[in-house]
Order: sequence, then structure tokens, then C-alpha cells
Amino acid sequence: MTTSECTTNTPPSLAGRREWTALGVLMLPLLLVSMDVSVLYFAIPSISADLEPSGTQQLWIFDIYAFVLAGLLMTMGSLGDRVGSRRLLLFGAAAFGTASLVAAYANSAETLIAARAVLGIGGATLMPSTMALVRTMFTDPGQRAKAIGLWSGVMTGGVALGSVMSGVLVEYFWWGSVFLVNLPAMALLLVLGPILLPESRNPEPGRFDLLSVPLSMAAVLPVIYGLKELTAEGWHAQYVLSVTVGLFFGYLFVQRQRTAKSPLISPALFRGPGFTPAVVLNLVSAFAMMGSAYFTTQYIQSVLDKSALEAALWALLPSVLIGVAAPVSGRLVQNGVDRAHVVTAGFVLAACGYGLLALAGTDSMWLVLAGAGVLASGIVTVMSQMMDLALGTVPVGNAGAASSLLETGAEFGGALGMAVLGSIGTAFYRDEIPSDAPAAAHETLGSALAVARQLPADTGQALASAAREAFTSGMQAAAIAGAVLLLGAAALAAATLRGIRVREAEEALYSPTGV
Repeated sequence: MTTSECTTNTPPSLAGRREWTALGVLMLPLLLVSMDVSVLYFAIPSISADLEPSGTQQLWIFDIYAFVLAGLLMTMGSLGDRVGSRRLLLFGAAAFGTASLVAAYANSAETLIAARAVLGIGGATLMPSTMALVRTMFTDPGQRAKAIGLWSGVMTGGVALGSVMSGVLVEYFWWGSVFLVNLPAMALLLVLGPILLPESRNPEPGRFDLLSVPLSMAAVLPVIYGLKELTAEGWHAQYVLSVTVGLFFGYLFVQRQRTAKSPLISPALFRGPGFTPAVVLNLVSAFAMMGSAYFTTQYIQSVLDKSALEAALWALLPSVLIGVAAPVSGRLVQNGVDRAHVVTAGFVLAACGYGLLALAGTDSMWLVLAGAGVLASGIVTVMSQMMDLALGTVPVGNAGAASSLLETGAEFGGALGMAVLGSIGTAFYRDEIPSDAPAAAHETLGSALAVARQLPADTGQALASAAREAFTSGMQAAAIAGAVLLLGAAALAAATLRGIRVREAEEALYSPTGV
């Protein structure tokens, strides 16, 4: 692609009915991919009764999807730029549909684990491919911002919807039905995709760097695993070592990208004005979102003593605000408001959400739901703007790699948020729980409530009340820490994004000194 082709003053063409219809088709598999992160929330007890997995197998049934997805995002994003995002999307849809069918009728834990791993592979192809195709179909900045806002809302809402849908399906059908719902959407994509979707690829991709693939997985997976286990089990040496090993391979991966003739992730992507801040601020957003979810889900279920399905249904309520936040922020930017101001306001709004959580007591459901909704609105505002900015700074042929970087960063940020804020909450919980409480009650709120149910009525009730108070104190402390972080991110956004516009970034990247 020549410089003259990319810096032309010809106005971008407007997307029509075909492109918006294609976006609707893309939203269905995206929704299901995001839902699959949480779709086993209520199905696990039925699966355990039917397949009788060991404790380790049960953990892998639940976790392997997210691990494989996170580990392969960069690989699949780069591969899509080389072979074509539409081609990779259709391959991923076929794999996702086939694996869903196998998972639904799995007759052993090993088969279900393998099917969930293939689902992760399919999900890793679908996520960056959908974003790359959005970049291809919507060249007008205003339309692209609107499309990315819809993408962000569907992606965020899908995680919350997955647990609710699994609860409803398991209530009326068997556990395999949570996988069968994937089939119609994937079939629709396979039929309509070749008709509606354009192809998107890098015209000069270079050779695929095979060595970068294991290096990227060795960097991502140990860090995600270590952070996840630190949240659940505490600061044990093996989990810290896992994170350290991942960071070491991350260093090797970065060095490989800097020296390879045809890197998996081109360092030139980071030369585009706004791209690096977009990746960092998107990571911080995921940190805040997942860090808050760690507390709000436990609060609704364990502090307010709601059933799992009731908690999941109540947790859907804050998602209503998500559908408004991204379109409004996109409209503000298109009407001339500096993106830096919109993103800064998004972070401040999210910090206010954490502020509401910091005021919650042990009987503050509406305050917690309001805080979660305000926080989610601010975060989705930031995420949609960061995706729009990052994709606007790269050529269409590199959109897959760019989106995969954003999504991998979000995976890191989410795991880090749960680990850091979870550790703060746990520290306050253990400090506040009565010293004479049974040892198990000092570990987690869930353990304390389990112990309380085995004690005499008055003693058990006193322990349960103390544990709920201690957990709420931990949530308040973590919320204050989260608010401080988000206010710092607001200052960073104001300093790094001021005056950056997508059109200027595109011209800078395509210039002879760019890629």
C-alpha cells in the first residue's frame, strides 16, 4: 500500500444496509464467545453429577476455555492479517460449532475438557477477526465509532448474560443445552458470512514467525494462571514463580518481535499516535471492571444471601447502563469533543462508581448495584474509545494484530485486577474477622459461611454476621484503591490523548517514516 493511497483526501465511503446487517451477524458469535466465559457457572453441579470429574478435572473444565483463548489471541490476530480475517472467522465458527456439539454430548470429563479447549481456539479466532472486519467495513470515523460501541456493549454484556442463561437452561433442560445454543448462531455465520463479509488481510504480510507462537503462549499463560491462583489461594511461592516465568518469556517475546524480519506483532504498531496509550488505558479499564466484579458478585450472593440464580439476575441490572454509555461517548467525539476529555470523564465516572461501593454496608443492595452500573458505564466509555482510537491508528491489514493486542491486554488487566484488589480485600477481611473464629473462617467469606452453618444457631449466626461485615470492609478498602487508580488513569488519559485524532494518527502511521 503506497503513501499516496493512504493519505488521500477522498472522504471515506459510508457503510450501508449490507454492512450493518453484516455487523449484526458478527454480533451473534461475539456474544456467544463472551458468554462462554461464564456459561458453566450453574452447569458445573450437573456436569459433576453426570461425568463425575475429579477436582482437578472440574477446574480444567471451567478454566481451560479462558486460558486457551488468552494464550492464542495474538497468534490468531496476526494469522488473520495474513490469511484473511473472514477466512479465519469462518474457520473459527466451524471449529466453535463442532466443539459445542461435542461438548454437549460429552460422555467423559476428558472429552469435555478437550472440547472446551477447542472452543477456546475457536474463540481466539473469532474475537480479533470480528474487530478486524469492523475496521474494514466501517471506514467513516463516526460509523466506526458507533459499530465499535455496539461491539463493546455486546462483549461486556455477554459475560454477565452467560451465567444467567446457563441457570435458565439447566433449570429446564440438561447441562449440554448450554453448548447447543451456540449452533444456530455459528450456522448463520457460516451461511451469511461469505455473502455479507468482505475479506481483510495485509497485502504484504511477510512470513509467519512460528517461534513467536510458543513464546507468546509461554508469556501469557503463566501470568494469567499465576494471577488467577493468587486471587483464589493467596500469595504462595509457586504462583509468584508462575508470574515471574511468564514475565521472563514476555521479555523474550518482545525481543523476538524487535529483531524478527516478519514479527508476529509489529513494533511499528506502537509508533502510531495514541496506540500505546490506548493499549495501556484499556488494560487499566479491564483491571477496574474485573476487580469490581470479584466483589459485587460475592456481595450479592453471600453478603445479601441471594441464591446463585438470583444473584446473576440482579447482576444483569447494571448492564442496562452499558448499552447507553458507548454510543453517547462516540457521539460526543464525533461532535467535536476532544477524545481526551471523554476518556478522562469515563475514568472519573468509573471512580465515582467505586466511591459508591466504598460507602456500602452489609445491607446496601441498591447502592452496590448503582455503583456497579456507574462503574461499568465509565469503563465501557473508555474501552469503546480506546478500541476506536487503536484501530484508527493502524492500517486495515494490521487490524487483527492490533485488536488482539487490546484483547490480550484486557485479559492481563482483568486477571491483575482480581489479584490486586482481591488481595487487598482479603487482607482486610482477615484482619477484621474475629481472632477466635475457626481457622477455615479466616480464609474466605464462603468458607466462613460454610463453617457457620455447622455451628449452633446463635454462634453460627454471629460468625456469619462478622464474616459479612469483614468482607464488606474489604470491599470498601479495595474500592478506595480502585478509585485512586482510576483517578490516576484519568490524569494519564488527559495528558497522553489530548489533541490526538484518528485521521491524524492514520496519516502518521502510513507516512514513509511509519510502517
